[in-house]
Amino acid sequence: MSSSTQRRWQAACPNCGAPVEFASAASASTVCSFCRSTLLREGEALRKIGESAELFEDYSPLQLGANGRYAGEGFSVVGRLQLRYAEGGWNEWHILFDQGRSAWLSEDNGAFVIAFEAPLAEAPPPVEALVVGAQQIVAGLPWQVASKVEATLLAAEGELPHAPELLNSFWVADLRNAQNEVATLDYSQPAAPSWSVGRSVQLAELAMSGLREDSSKTLASKARPCPSCGAALTPRLENSQSIVCEQCHAVVDISTELGADLKHYGQMNGMQPQIPLGTTGQLAISGGVPKPWQVVGYLERCDLPETADDEQTFWREYLLFNKVEGFAFLVDTEEGWSLVRPLTGAPRPAGGGAMEWQGKTYKKRWTYTAKITYVLGEFYWRVKREERALVSDFEFKSGTRTELLSREQTGNEVTWSQGRTLDASEVLRAFKLATDQTAALQRDAKSLSFEPGKLLRNIVIGLLLIALLFALLRACSKDDCEPYKNTYGAASSEYQQCKQRSSGSGVRVGSGGGSYGGYSSGGGGHK
Repeated sequence: MSSSTQRRWQAACPNCGAPVEFASAASASTVCSFCRSTLLREGEALRKIGESAELFEDYSPLQLGANGRYAGEGFSVVGRLQLRYAEGGWNEWHILFDQGRSAWLSEDNGAFVIAFEAPLAEAPPPVEALVVGAQQIVAGLPWQVASKVEATLLAAEGELPHAPELLNSFWVADLRNAQNEVATLDYSQPAAPSWSVGRSVQLAELAMSGLREDSSKTLASKARPCPSCGAALTPRLENSQSIVCEQCHAVVDISTELGADLKHYGQMNGMQPQIPLGTTGQLAISGGVPKPWQVVGYLERCDLPETADDEQTFWREYLLFNKVEGFAFLVDTEEGWSLVRPLTGAPRPAGGGAMEWQGKTYKKRWTYTAKITYVLGEFYWRVKREERALVSDFEFKSGTRTELLSREQTGNEVTWSQGRTLDASEVLRAFKLATDQTAALQRDAKSLSFEPGKLLRNIVIGLLLIALLFALLRACSKDDCEPYKNTYGAASSEYQQCKQRSSGSGVRVGSGGGSYGGYSSGGGGHK
């Protein structure tokens, strides 16, 4: 940081006497690094207003003192807030630019967002008026409400623009727009909610130095025994919140601090992924130069038909990771393969159920409720047992090219993903799979047709596909309302109401398919 553009100020902590330094004259508060006292700056004096809890280890690559550049200007990481909500937690890193302005650097669907606080000319909407998934006018512009959660400020460190109110619970709403922006309404001060607007950034683009130097040591310290079978759980990604035990296949929540009991659940065995975990392939998300993407997670999902006459579909998703690009999803459905990644912004309605994104109108194909039945690997969100999402799929066709949009709502959070379809042969080449996997990758009835010399191969593939269908059907046909049926009877109103609730509000239009979008629980806000 340039000393010519910043006036540093130093004083002694009124609680322990340790030196406390402010990099910016505009900063209002800091946390003493020695005694954890929360200090408020009043002119040339400091006053203790509380005490911060210890931060739990979350293995973020960021840390105080790290430096970077954004939009041609240097900045330093000077403070952090650590927040939790019912589905997990996140960091808000306070960064200070060379010219004196400050911003927040936070995580967003496995990527990062830089957001700047901005004044509001008119009163923001009350939190009660915000409806997740609905349009909302704020600061004179249309936004889509992506999430609304009740958060608690657990801990803080370093230099902050506002005095933190620790253990204070308040509402936080994230909104997204068609300009690929994400904004936050923070109701920690209900009388005067704060408003910030940001854009997605890649950590590599920020040219950062001073990050945690050895991630392998960090990840090694994160290893824990499986709470189900005792086998070692060794995460490979710094921001993983869920991991599946390789031995017993229990799904374990590793987002909690070291020493805490690990929440977990068992699951029935699914199919082995056609693309093994750890495999790296060269893929281009939206065209351009292919980049290396590693398979770090695998999901099996199905839709939940509303009636016995509706067709049920099953599909598989691979969570991909690239150190520079973040996360993407490779989706294998009955209609073929697609490659998508989460959006920072949100499309705007275009009439007739269509959505507009970056000058293209995507027509709606169907809406349905999807359920996870089986997972393997690691995930940047908390994976819940049989978690359901309301999914809407859209597509844009131009010649032979098909682009895709997907909207997923889980609880109080909405995630949009965008990408394209791709041929099975591209998947085969990208991951250098054996050529005898071609027919299975295509999942096409023609792959089972008789050809001289290929009968045995086709029989084997047919048996594998039948086994896959049986495994998925068994997982998806489980009656969640069985207790009501056994207690009150199949004709009872209790059982019928439960069945209606379980089926969700999705309506499948057409046949075949499956989700276009990458699944992301807890991905609606920049957390």
